[in-house]
Amino acid sequence: MSLRFTLRQLDYFVAVGEEGSIAQASARVNVSSPSISAAISHLEDEFGLPLFVRKHAHGLSLTQAGRQFMVQAKKVLAEADVLNHLADSISGNVQGPLNIGCLLTFAQVLLPAIRRRFEDKYPDAQVRQSEADQLSLFESLRRAEIDVALSYDLEIPADLEFVPLRALPPYAMVSADHPLAQQAEVAVEALLEEPMVLLDLPLSSEYFLSFFDAVGARPQVVERTRDMAVMRSLVANGFGFGIANIRPHSDLSPDGRPLRFIPLKGTHRPMRLGLIIPEGARSVLSVNAFIEHAAETTAGWGYPGQAIQGEG
Repeated sequence: MSLRFTLRQLDYFVAVGEEGSIAQASARVNVSSPSISAAISHLEDEFGLPLFVRKHAHGLSLTQAGRQFMVQAKKVLAEADVLNHLADSISGNVQGPLNIGCLLTFAQVLLPAIRRRFEDKYPDAQVRQSEADQLSLFESLRRAEIDVALSYDLEIPADLEFVPLRALPPYAMVSADHPLAQQAEVAVEALLEEPMVLLDLPLSSEYFLSFFDAVGARPQVVERTRDMAVMRSLVANGFGFGIANIRPHSDLSPDGRPLRFIPLKGTHRPMRLGLIIPEGARSVLSVNAFIEHAAETTAGWGYPGQAIQGEG
């Protein structure tokens, strides 16, 4: 008996069902919209079921049959993933899909270089990456949407494991003409009278504000943003100072203005950069290979703002 569908078609179906749009599903799986439309039409024809209600203004929504089909499709894909990992372990080859999540604040700074070297080393691995905040990464790991996450040691739940890579101490970021710009280091107390641009991501913002709790005061937060690049531009244009633990290679903001980076004085807890994995993930060959590769790569990565070892 031949199968009436392929795993790829099921993957496209799940993407459309979760995104509610062929265009958004296309961007998510990096496949053209016509290919996804053809896959959905094939599934509907083969099974004789309308899987989606098509609404011109509101995209697609699952029918009752489609919702039931979605549940089973996810089970099939999960089992197929288990078989892929089993084949990797038996063969001893790092191959097959590896889905990596990364914290928004440094996805552009670190992950592409780590991933490039990993894929060069293991050409049979099919790597996908996605970016999210800390809480979303936890949920994606639990739902097996990603296999591993590159992030900080912030509020790691008991059901997930944190694999530390390196410590990243905090620094203050100011514009080039800021009164503190030439300081070798700066105490939190000196920032209390200055306006602050807060990187307002779940858990991260609490970490940055905790520096001020330690001196019994609150900073003057005048701007909030969830985007590191936006924060850097606001700081460079004089709207306030920022605090972060990781920075791009360039000392310029995205709009070309210079920034100054000043270590925070005192014994503030550094962020620990590392990998978050679900229970049992170390038994998966590709995940274990990525853990070892990330540890090796970040060991030669300078701080702050220096390139990964071997790069310009």
